[in-house]
Amino acid sequence: MITIRLLAAAVVAVAATGCAVGPDYRRPDAPVPDRYLGQPVTVQGRAADLTAWWGSFGDPQLARYVAQALASNLDLAQAAARVAQARAGLHAADAALLPSGTVNGSATRAYQSVETPLGRVLGATPGYERWGTAYDVNAAASWEIDLFGGLRRGREAAGADYQASEADFVAARLAVAAQTADIYIGIRGLQARLGIAQQQVATRRDLLAKVRLLHDKGVAPAYQVDQTEGELAQAEAAVPALQAALDAASNALDVMLGTPPGTHRAELRAPVSIPAVPAIGTMGTPADLLQRRPDLIAAERRVAAGNARIGAAMAEYYPHVSLGALLGSATTLSAGHLFGSGAGEGAALLGVRWRLFDFGRIDAQIAQAKGREAESLAAYRLAVLHATEDVENAFSALANRTQQTAVLVRGEEALARSRAASFAAYRRGAASLIEVLRADDTLLRTADARAQAQTDVARAAVAAYKALGGGWEPGGIDKVAAR
Repeated sequence: MITIRLLAAAVVAVAATGCAVGPDYRRPDAPVPDRYLGQPVTVQGRAADLTAWWGSFGDPQLARYVAQALASNLDLAQAAARVAQARAGLHAADAALLPSGTVNGSATRAYQSVETPLGRVLGATPGYERWGTAYDVNAAASWEIDLFGGLRRGREAAGADYQASEADFVAARLAVAAQTADIYIGIRGLQARLGIAQQQVATRRDLLAKVRLLHDKGVAPAYQVDQTEGELAQAEAAVPALQAALDAASNALDVMLGTPPGTHRAELRAPVSIPAVPAIGTMGTPADLLQRRPDLIAAERRVAAGNARIGAAMAEYYPHVSLGALLGSATTLSAGHLFGSGAGEGAALLGVRWRLFDFGRIDAQIAQAKGREAESLAAYRLAVLHATEDVENAFSALANRTQQTAVLVRGEEALARSRAASFAAYRRGAASLIEVLRADDTLLRTADARAQAQTDVARAAVAAYKALGGGWEPGGIDKVAAR
């Protein structure tokens, strides 16, 4: 008994030192430049708050839809369920470090046969009762002493997995907010283009009526009437295509909001202007992305989990020591004697499990763990490169689309004046109908391109906020890891 106690004390002392086999984790380096090549365009108005950037577009309906998507989107519901699963895994890893105990008891009532050899002997005994009752109760406890840190490494891996799942949830929120805003802006852009197409249809109908009037007076030939009708049909054909795209975008928005397609179509029917682009405030440096973007935080936490699993696999080289104890009552024939001193019994156990002749399989498991950790590290570094690429692309699109919009606005104004002048000249006979139709077509194309460019500017701003990791309160890897 003294030897067992001394051995148990030594085991506890070694476990208390906190030693754990395997490599200790060091946050990996990431390939990031010192600064961004592109810069966001400067626009009038207040700068957007990265934690709630969608409110800076000045469109209450956009802000309301983003808030509804964050509350009801089913992709987020799946991500939240994955967080709950990872949290349960962390709790299981915590529990593995603690002692476990069980309590069991039983009461058995049996009827003895007198046809068996034992039954015949007992049946010949005076006062024998064929009915019998037996009772017993026991409490058992066991504890695996984590001498070499295998369980602690497993707990590290489970903790890192949980932190990665939390960061994935934040990344999913950011993606849902950005996609909802992008779809909404696309809807407003399609409505603007549809309005331009419908205005062009009305203009060409008016032109057709005037050409017919001139034809009836013998001033315009019949082929001009046919030509004008053909141009009107071409303008009318653009409307159904834009309407189909608008319906599809509205359905996509409903799905993002967690509602059946068509739910919000009525309240979206009234066209409003394309949301104005807010200024981008403090954007930081590429190195800040490592602390801001939740997808990068999740990727880094998976590297940490892979590193911990290497240690958990290496711990299998060493013996596993466990302590056990049993305290209870032996089987008694009377419930009154169940807790009596004569019925008590106990046992202590010191167990050792060592995979002494299984080192080949352990080597393979360690190699697998190292391979998974290397894969996670490569994925993390690639994610960092893609994150920087996202920011550069968004800044480039934002700057160039803004410049394109300004040019198209000036061109549209000039073409509108040119079209009015060409029609006036046509009525005086100083210009041909072809010139009027050409001016109409050029004006339509330019107005449609301007609406698309305005839409692309707003969508590029959304992409920039997403690329910068906007949409949550930044605290970096350490803040997520502390949860």
